[in-house]
Amino acid sequence: MGCLLGLGWFILFIAVISTEAHKRPPLNITSKCLENVMRVDVGPLGGNLLKITAVMNNSAIPLTPSLASQCGISVKIDLLGNALIYASLQNCFAHNVDDKEFTTMLLLQLHGNQLFEDEVYQVVKTCRYSPWASREIICDHNYMEVSVTRAAPDDYSLPEHPMRRGSPEFAYFRRGVEVRGARKRPLDAGYRITTVVFFTPEERPMKVTEAHQRGYGVGNTPTRLVLRSSKTGLATYTQIVAGVPMKVFKTSTVFEKQWLATRIAAAAACPLLDGHSVSFTPTMITWRLPQRIDPLISSSRVQLLEVHMGINGQRLDPAQISARLSADDSYIIVQIPVGANGGYFKSHIQQNRYLLSYTIEPMLELLWTEATGEDTRYKVLFPITTPLLSLDPQVFDNTVPKQQVFRMVLGHFGPDVALINITFPSEVLTMAQCYARGFNIKEQMSSNSSLKAFTLEVPFTDPAVLQMRGMGFTVYSLHLTFGLLVLNEFAPFSHTAYLEATIEDMVPPSVSGGCDYQNFYVLVKHGTREFKFQTMVGKRLLTPGLAQKYDLMENGTHFSLIVPFAAPDVAFEAIESTSIRTRLDVILMDPETNVSITDFSLGCSFFSPLTECFPNGTMTALAVKLESVPSLNPSQLTLHDPTCGPVYSDDRYAYFVFTVNSCGTIRKFVHNVMIYENDIALPDVLEMASDANSDEPEYQFRVSCYYDLNTTHAVSFHTRPRRSKPYAENAKGQLQVAMRLALDDSFKEFHRLEDFPIVKYLQQPLYFEVELMSSTNPRVSLELENCWATLAEDKMSQPRWDFIINGCPNTDPYQVVFHPVWTDARVRYPSHLKRFEVQMFAFENQEALSPQLFMHCDVVICDARNPLGGVCIGQCSNPKNRRKGKRHDDPEEPSSKSSVSLGPVIIS
Repeated sequence: MGCLLGLGWFILFIAVISTEAHKRPPLNITSKCLENVMRVDVGPLGGNLLKITAVMNNSAIPLTPSLASQCGISVKIDLLGNALIYASLQNCFAHNVDDKEFTTMLLLQLHGNQLFEDEVYQVVKTCRYSPWASREIICDHNYMEVSVTRAAPDDYSLPEHPMRRGSPEFAYFRRGVEVRGARKRPLDAGYRITTVVFFTPEERPMKVTEAHQRGYGVGNTPTRLVLRSSKTGLATYTQIVAGVPMKVFKTSTVFEKQWLATRIAAAAACPLLDGHSVSFTPTMITWRLPQRIDPLISSSRVQLLEVHMGINGQRLDPAQISARLSADDSYIIVQIPVGANGGYFKSHIQQNRYLLSYTIEPMLELLWTEATGEDTRYKVLFPITTPLLSLDPQVFDNTVPKQQVFRMVLGHFGPDVALINITFPSEVLTMAQCYARGFNIKEQMSSNSSLKAFTLEVPFTDPAVLQMRGMGFTVYSLHLTFGLLVLNEFAPFSHTAYLEATIEDMVPPSVSGGCDYQNFYVLVKHGTREFKFQTMVGKRLLTPGLAQKYDLMENGTHFSLIVPFAAPDVAFEAIESTSIRTRLDVILMDPETNVSITDFSLGCSFFSPLTECFPNGTMTALAVKLESVPSLNPSQLTLHDPTCGPVYSDDRYAYFVFTVNSCGTIRKFVHNVMIYENDIALPDVLEMASDANSDEPEYQFRVSCYYDLNTTHAVSFHTRPRRSKPYAENAKGQLQVAMRLALDDSFKEFHRLEDFPIVKYLQQPLYFEVELMSSTNPRVSLELENCWATLAEDKMSQPRWDFIINGCPNTDPYQVVFHPVWTDARVRYPSHLKRFEVQMFAFENQEALSPQLFMHCDVVICDARNPLGGVCIGQCSNPKNRRKGKRHDDPEEPSSKSSVSLGPVIIS
């Protein structure tokens, strides 16, 4: 190719600003073939100069800007210091093999930094491209290229007799070739280019050497003619096509061979960037390209075969193309969002006002065919830069006051903006000083564009933060000015911000409490609402279920709990003579860190007889697991006799029932008292198996019963004088009423009095029978007025659980069922008996340590001939009293009342 004739040796330098001064970044180089062009990606340059040298026939040819446009090479730099080199496959330096394989070699040299030696990188890329269209046009930002098949009409050639080039016949031939003829034939290798006629639109012929000297590219490949011009060349002119200005490059090239000559027309037309072809909104770029480019079309019949779109020379996939590409009757329309991938923002400063422009290079590829049968492949690389966009920086305050750190985001900026310093009211800090001060400063890129923002964190404790105290709160404020710089222009600008946060004075939650004879009372105050805490009662988290069990009451500023002294969350510390020393721990904890905010412990002594002695020689004892022996299993405790274990046990208690002459009980005499003693402890076998090195104390609990040896009861007997007639004196006597506990609901077998105390389980019901004894009057009936249970044998003792009131069952919460009485072998008068059933779980929530109960009933004897009212009217005569559980005294009730008791019954 003769395109390099007469060119001087000049160097093309490209400089990119970088913030690194002492370290040259690694240079990444990739190359790819993109249809009829090749692209080389180079970067980042890191502030170095890039020298590009082409290698052709073992000769190194440095590129200049004019040589690059003449030979079909363009170079573009983005703001990040990355270079994009585009080369036409038919560039001046390509090694061409049959117009099918093209190899281009470039040398890339970094230099300009005296601290490092120059580095040279070699790029060799081979691209294959076929088939070629009849005409291929490339429009780049610095050149236009048209490549046509090297063929001419075969109907016209010079006569075989000599003809002078300047003769009228020659001129006639020259014009005739352009306007006539349909069939074309390839030119053989014997033809050479002698003249290129440029249309401006006037004809302007030039010899090939002259065209080269004026910066035009004229090339001749085995099958094609290639011509190039810069868009500013004198041989180009502007034409309005469908309202769009286009730069037109139109030629006619004369080929000669001996006395033969032919002429090939070639033209290119490339759109110009103006308001008719490109329009902008703040968020969208719209580019319109005429579907029919008149300077390139010679036929009235044109068919558009293909349309492709790309960015930076590379085609997009069909889905992306359909989202951005559309067409109407006249134009192909491309729409690109501002900030789309493949483009970049550039910052500008005007009077301390921050502005942005956005640059992106879309590509359109068209393929059309005309009625002549010739097709045209048309490629436009069309860099577009938006007008300046006003983008006022903003400060986004992300401060969470309780974290006591100012958190802010300053944005958004182009990638060419750097944060240089921060000015506070009393000082200016560089970035290094900010980092040393403990500020957290970062750059972060936007997720949907190439813009970036700066994040800054300043603790409330920093001296730059001002504090103002009020009534119950503190106001923190921060005044600062960000100093920023546009790197490639070294243009400084600033942005001022003010942040403020208010924090209430922190009052932590608190706990207080007290106790009475059976409960702990706990009061928890919330403190400042910013305090989030969890409440631990004992070792358990206060869940809604546990709060309901402990009667939690909430009023917004505090809540209260009532915890029974024998609740599972209460710790037993010590056993005293008539009481148990217990402790309740309440801990308020931070739910995020699990760190204790405040601890509270309340210790109280509660009266509880742990040992009871009965006249029939029965002893009961309740062993309690103490906090000092956490590994103790109460079920393993025994009396002196290891075979005597508890009749009931759980993880906190063991209950023993035994007689004074069993289980290894020891008898002693002291003065006038007989003492029976036994010890509750772990059996010897378990003690030997325990860890000898354990620091945990051994568990031993001594139980004792005292009986008087000599007790005198005085009795007297009085006689009456003998009378001559029988005499009966009026007197008042006690009704004989008995209460029994049946084995089941058949009421056929009953527990004997000597069997008491009797052990029953919570799942078992109790079947009671009350009978009027020694009466044979069928008109008399026995009615139950009130029945209740106590912990002590004294029926007037507290606490008390009522389960029959005024003859009615108290169903809140107890369950009482009356059973009918029928005449049988044992029962003669059914009206003399009453039978009822009580569920044992009615006493499940009683919190006494002693699990024993005594049952009591008030009964009334009624005369069927004179029912005075009250319960004598019938069982449950006033059911409305049952709901509230209160008693009333009916003035008409008879005076024939009596009481009866039974027990104890051990709840297991």
